[in-house]
Amino acid sequence: MAGFLMTSVKVRAMNEIFINNHTNEDVGGLEDVVIDCVNETLKSEGITLTAEVSVLFTDDTEIAEFSREYRGIDAPTDVLSFPQMSKEEILAWKKERGVMLLGDVVISLARAREQAAEYGHDIKREVGFLTVHSILHLLGYVHEEPADFDEMNEKQEKILGIIGLKR
Repeated sequence: MAGFLMTSVKVRAMNEIFINNHTNEDVGGLEDVVIDCVNETLKSEGITLTAEVSVLFTDDTEIAEFSREYRGIDAPTDVLSFPQMSKEEILAWKKERGVMLLGDVVISLARAREQAAEYGHDIKREVGFLTVHSILHLLGYVHEEPADFDEMNEKQEKILGIIGLKR
């Protein structure tokens, strides 16, 4: 991928978080937001084992390719989540040892910037929201029904508030 900054960061705070940047943008400040959001979301959900998560910052073109290939939707989106474990496997894993391979998150920085401007907050808040939202999806949460949407939204806002990324 010519022209992309191919950075990779491995962080072991409470968890193993791999961050890759496929954009031409500096994402230095956003990496800390992602790390805080992953760790706080897992903590709030009672995950005490080390979890592994991969996060990719990309652009609308690449995320549209992922969306087309994996969802059958030929359009960009803000974020995609690719879980490696079912909710049942995650619950069973809590009794195991070792690293829990949760999955992958893909964030379109272009879309995140647009949404931040639309909602009147900064890019850190938007990337934080997208990260928490995706980690909840990796943990098995869905929002197809209004009650599920409300539950996820409440959890997201609580976690973002703890991190200091309030609306």
